Amino acid sequence: MSLNYHKVNKHPRNFRDITVLKIEEFEKIVKKVRPEWEKLEKQKKRHGRTAKLPTLEDKMLCVILYYRTYITHRFLGCLFNLHNANICRLLKKIEPLLAKKITIKKDRTLTPERILKVLADVTEQQIQQPKESKKRKRSYSGKKKMTTMKTEIVIEESGQILSVSRSYRGKIHDFRIRKQEKLLPTDSIKHADSGYQGWQKLQSNVVIPYKKYRKKLLTEEQKEHNRELASFRMRVENKIRELKIFKILSYVYRNFQKKYNMRFNIIAGLVNLRHGF
Repeated sequence: MSLNYHKVNKHPRNFRDITVLKIEEFEKIVKKVRPEWEKLEKQKKRHGRTAKLPTLEDKMLCVILYYRTYITHRFLGCLFNLHNANICRLLKKIEPLLAKKITIKKDRTLTPERILKVLADVTEQQIQQPKESKKRKRSYSGKKKMTTMKTEIVIEESGQILSVSRSYRGKIHDFRIRKQEKLLPTDSIKHADSGYQGWQKLQSNVVIPYKKYRKKLLTEEQKEHNRELASFRMRVENKIRELKIFKILSYVYRNFQKKYNMRFNIIAGLVNLRHGF
């Protein structure tokens, strides 16, 4: 007995519990990826043995279940009756196709004429400690007290993820990440936390919390401003929580870091798709 799409889709609630996606959303993803998959299959010079996961649906289920649970390749292979090497090859084939169709794409409607309320925040994920001391120092996050990777996401007021930054080592400050990424539309009202102190010097319409100093207490108006901003910023915190439902972005990341940003982008695309964006 092994896991496959034909068995799981008979129970919509169970399917959603194990993949986070509804069956209709899953089928929409498969429909987007299928033309690329068929093109890849046509490029084969010879066809070998029949695959144990014969359909694209089974392959996609395997990949999304990996993102959702982040179990080992060997464990995933036991569920689908595959060798762990086959799981590795499957991910190598399917992930680039997902990256073409599901990732966050540049929104060309974000022009100065279209005023938006946007929220920016950086999320961190623990990684395995590098063996070299120099790499450990570059990846060490003073905030988390561990080696991490950082990625910035920017969302619209409606909840749509507009952009995902490159992934940086944990030592790099949030504001430095923002400076290295593309500037956001000038006329948009940009909301961020205190880690973005200094952004208002680079761009206009930046809203950040007032900072409390030892000899300078905050006024009631400033405290109220901070409370309102924190309440509004919960939208981006909730969006990060949605991303981290996929355990590959919340557990200690143990894979090669070259693929980390691609996987982050794919999952951000899946979250957007769930909300109809």
